[in-house]
Amino acid sequence: MTAVLTPPALVTQASGGSAEAVVERRAARVPFPLASREVHPDDTVITLRPGVELGGRRVLLMGGPCAVESEAQLMATAEATAQAGGRVLRGGAFKPRTSPYSFQGLGSEGLRLLDLARRRFGLAIVTEAMDEDGLARVAEVADLVQIGARNMQNYSLLRAAGRIRKPVLLKRGLSATLEEWLLAAEYVLAGGNADVALCERGIRTFARETRNTLDLSSVPLVKTLSHLPVVVDPSHATGTWPLVAPMARAAVAAGADGVLVEIHPEPGQALSDGPQSLSLPQFAELAATLPLIARAVGRDV
Repeated sequence: MTAVLTPPALVTQASGGSAEAVVERRAARVPFPLASREVHPDDTVITLRPGVELGGRRVLLMGGPCAVESEAQLMATAEATAQAGGRVLRGGAFKPRTSPYSFQGLGSEGLRLLDLARRRFGLAIVTEAMDEDGLARVAEVADLVQIGARNMQNYSLLRAAGRIRKPVLLKRGLSATLEEWLLAAEYVLAGGNADVALCERGIRTFARETRNTLDLSSVPLVKTLSHLPVVVDPSHATGTWPLVAPMARAAVAAGADGVLVEIHPEPGQALSDGPQSLSLPQFAELAATLPLIARAVGRDV
């Protein structure tokens, strides 16, 4: 039977005992001890590169295309990300697609272009590793190695990610419970890699109006259960660009440590996920509003 996850504060209220006693009892039976806040009470702050941290007081803005398509496309997007105040450039070199006939990314050439963008604009890089064979190649370039929703329970890949010494961004699976998500993170942590961040990117429900259903309640709840930073991807969660900015702002208000937004110089011409991508001016407009919301909840961007 799957255990019911209860935030420590609620357990303390219900038990009538001291917070210290409750923590000690739960730490002995918590299914994900390394990810658990009861075992590790302080927030984890991950340094991606000098001056770029995920977690802590500042909300990290990440922007970029779904897939790296060309040097011109990526450099234009990287420049716009940096000018808007983004500190991390996203972009898929290897793309898991539902159809085998869809654009799968540029592979090693995509990694080369991401590395070029990092050096040219001073951005950290987040990009996805799809399998164990490609993990080492991705880790050579990425400052933050993404494990995608489809691979959240790829345990051999999670174990391999635990052996690398690069931060990992673990996306929530399409139908994963919070416990399954945290247990997936536990695989990486148990392998010796302490730098793990979680990414809420929407889950499958009965709703058909959006690509997925963004579970914003998971952000404060997971941050109660775990010390790991939490990022929100409003692009994959909604699947339609008019919803991306409102949900990005809502994510900051809900306590997200970062937002991961898809942007493209020409969304209508994108080789993947164009309908959910913001244009570069739209991204700049969104970025300008986020500090206002962050300050309202005691944070900065």
